[in-house]
Amino acid sequence: MKRRNFLKIFPAASVSPFMVNGFPMRPFSNSKISQVLNSCDGINDRVLVLIQLKGGNDGLNCVIPIPQYDAYAELRPIIKVPETGPEKFIRLDNTLPSADQVGLHPTMSGMKEMYDKGWMSIVQAVGYESMNGSHFKGTDLWMSGGDGTPDHFNIRSGWMARALQAMYPNIQGAPIPPDQVYPLGIQIGDPNPSLGFHAETDHQNVINLYGQDPAGFYTLVQTIGGTPLANLPDSEYGDELEYIMGVEKAVDEYSVYITQAFNAGSNAITSYPQTTLAYQLKTVARLIKGGCKTKIYLCNMGGFDTHGDQLAPEGIVTEGGHADLLRTLSDAVRYFFNDLHEMGLGEQVAACTFSEFGRCARENGSKGTDHGTLAPMFIFGEAIKAGVQGTNVDLANLAGDNQLQGMQFDYRQVFTTLLQDWLGASNEVLATTLFTDYAKLPFVDANFVVSPDCYIGGTVDVWEGAIVKNSMKVSPNPAVVRAEVSFHAHQPFEGKLTVHSLGGAVVSSMLVNVQPGTNRYFLDVRTLPAATYFVRLENRRTGAAEVIKLIKS
Repeated sequence: MKRRNFLKIFPAASVSPFMVNGFPMRPFSNSKISQVLNSCDGINDRVLVLIQLKGGNDGLNCVIPIPQYDAYAELRPIIKVPETGPEKFIRLDNTLPSADQVGLHPTMSGMKEMYDKGWMSIVQAVGYESMNGSHFKGTDLWMSGGDGTPDHFNIRSGWMARALQAMYPNIQGAPIPPDQVYPLGIQIGDPNPSLGFHAETDHQNVINLYGQDPAGFYTLVQTIGGTPLANLPDSEYGDELEYIMGVEKAVDEYSVYITQAFNAGSNAITSYPQTTLAYQLKTVARLIKGGCKTKIYLCNMGGFDTHGDQLAPEGIVTEGGHADLLRTLSDAVRYFFNDLHEMGLGEQVAACTFSEFGRCARENGSKGTDHGTLAPMFIFGEAIKAGVQGTNVDLANLAGDNQLQGMQFDYRQVFTTLLQDWLGASNEVLATTLFTDYAKLPFVDANFVVSPDCYIGGTVDVWEGAIVKNSMKVSPNPAVVRAEVSFHAHQPFEGKLTVHSLGGAVVSSMLVNVQPGTNRYFLDVRTLPAATYFVRLENRRTGAAEVIKLIKS
């Protein structure tokens, strides 16, 4: 019986969220959470908060291109943000070059305040190759690290899961201190699991808690349950039972850990806005204050599919659907980072917004906008430099259907920067997470950019001298019939050599007995479709691994 099929017997444990502070939360991890902690001061305490704007945010009414205001107003005669009067846009930064001058929607005063403090950066004209206008597919592409090209269109795992597993690998057989049994990622505020945290090779451990006492926030109502079996059969069935019992153990450990962190935490600012996003972020701040070591939080707010009534019926710019959404976002983020600052945690957290696509440059006949392409991303944090990356999209150079074109940045450049310059992901981690080298952007303050000496997820120290870092080679590359994998080892170990698709699926696997000196193994690639793959060598005792790219031509 396959593991995925076996888990269908236990839907409560495999698909149900739990609740903390009134929000469904999903903890994600590899099967065991053992940290390969980094000695560089403060790096391991850093947190990334992702804020998903569901529906496709209208970036053109968030960040108004001041030098092209006449063209903007012609495209949007009804829903435009005025340049004069009490509801005029907020000029962001007079020191920017004239071509880069932008205005914020008047309800985004909270973001203006953060920018003036040096806590916010804007990345203009973000997208990916061959953008997809479907909500579902567009979201999947952002969550998987994909794009509209054939090689990256159907990646079945999430970039967050791949990054976390590569940075903090599962070290099988190693003792796990109690304070290290925690989820590396938490999805909050959405009962539906995100593809971003889905791993191709490890089933995610998710529990269901609800009906909490506000003072305790802990009522375990569904779990696998039962006394662990003392003697498991030596069979595939026995392996599955062992796995299920491991899930149960993780379920209990994660729920207890998160609850204890929440109860130990507090908020310096308690009067957050009474909105769903604000309460999500308030909960995250309290968990961080309580000592929760989770690395990535995924929050969300919906309603951005503004086909109609983007403006209030009275024509008031600061009222109506989109204005309310931007006010909610702006105020929630401002309170969150002010709260963190008051608790002395402001330099520990960075946040980033994203949405599946932008909106059409021209308004429609329903006081709204239809599905579009490019949009800005907002980056927040005390360690983030104030500034605007890129310039305004040229409104005189629209596609035939009035869509913005001229992408300036791939969204994976933003995530690459956050993963490496902020969280400290090594180049090896980036290779297995986003598959391609993306140029980083300079929005992290230079004083906070992680040094290469402090990168997490490399093979130095992890291998304990068994293999020389970056010694693995594949030849020929590209390969047509077979490829030789070679590397140099200092010590013998039992290894596993696997080939993975871009989606993380294992396409071939072999056990290898590694000996000191140069080792060579051959891969038969004749039956593999032409594509990019990754070869992974794992030390089966420690779980440490080295990865290298393989191209099948």
